[in-house]
Amino acid sequence: MFVVQKALGVGAMSLADEQEFASAPLATDRRSKIFPPASPPSYSESKTKPTSIMAEPYEIRAAMIAESEKRSYVLKIDGYSMANALLKNGECMTSAPFSVGGHNWVVRYYPNGYPKHCDNYISLYVQLEAADADAEDVKAKAKLKLSLLDKNANPVPWYCRTIPLHTFSRRAPDRGCHDFIYKAGLEVSPHLRDDCLTIRCDVTVVKDIDQEARIPPSDLHRHLGDLLQSKDGADLTFHVGGRTFPAHRCVLAARSCVFKAELLGAMAESSSSTIEIRDMEPDVFEYLLHFIYTDSVPLLDVVMAGHLLEAADRYDIGRLKVICEEKLCSHIDSNMVATSLALAKQHGFRRLKQACLQFLASPSNLNATIASDGFEHLLSSCGWSVFEELRDRTIRLNPKRDIITTFRK
Repeated sequence: MFVVQKALGVGAMSLADEQEFASAPLATDRRSKIFPPASPPSYSESKTKPTSIMAEPYEIRAAMIAESEKRSYVLKIDGYSMANALLKNGECMTSAPFSVGGHNWVVRYYPNGYPKHCDNYISLYVQLEAADADAEDVKAKAKLKLSLLDKNANPVPWYCRTIPLHTFSRRAPDRGCHDFIYKAGLEVSPHLRDDCLTIRCDVTVVKDIDQEARIPPSDLHRHLGDLLQSKDGADLTFHVGGRTFPAHRCVLAARSCVFKAELLGAMAESSSSTIEIRDMEPDVFEYLLHFIYTDSVPLLDVVMAGHLLEAADRYDIGRLKVICEEKLCSHIDSNMVATSLALAKQHGFRRLKQACLQFLASPSNLNATIASDGFEHLLSSCGWSVFEELRDRTIRLNPKRDIITTFRK
């Protein structure tokens, strides 16, 4: 229901208006009922005046959307003309409180506008109510939509206003629209029927996400890393280059299909508690186990990245292969390119191979590689086929140059 009152202060829509009226006090008597009047209403000194205007508020069911709560409050104003006659510019009717997002709100309806320069408009504001003047300041983040409704209860597009997200508080308790409806236009429109109009206020309160309630990131890798370090529950031991590495059969099988076949399948290792790993350095195997348990690798140098890439390929650990190949591709030089290219050819690492060939397409890089210690290893591992590929690539870029002829000379 509504109480008629003269508002001494209103939260403004523009910065200039806000500075002008922000310090003005608000009238406090908002709850005198006038529809239907069971007894003569009480009014706040000279700030209020009696009227027989009927106002019928009703609510639409609230809906929870993610971290927000939305509620629509519909006002039916009976006695538009009488309100215009009885209430001056700056005087308003205030609705009964309604709850959205755990806060109480009221709507203030100014039939002759507010502030002074808006006397040709209907002004409308939504205000956050403070429960107690001495209580801790209450704050609520909300956005508003104000709409005039037609006879079918649908919003009239040119009488819809959206108020962006605002933090309501005791210092900034309200937001709204001082030029909401141009009265002269309303009075000749079909939306004022039988001296009655209907307005809907949509209030959406946005709730802050509780930082303490957020789901923490996964720490599975940390727990599995602790399991590897503690050796608790280890059920097999690897012997690699004179060192022993306790491990857990189920963890290895879950992370590598090769280990799964070896440890849980019909292979001989599936029934053995000790397994010897040949053709691998113990430091490389230690890095491999660390990745299997933690899904991360310690700081890699280029040499270790090459050895670990072979190990990852041997046990089909795809993510580790990508990490190591990326490390090698980003550190190609004349000292490492021959070794990296031989590795790429032997194991089918296409991205590493293309990066090496691109590096060798430069004559200066090629000459430096030929003079390096790894060149003989490249020839013995790959033969002349790699240079034939390089020749084909170079001829596409420079038809006049035959890299194999140049090299053999």
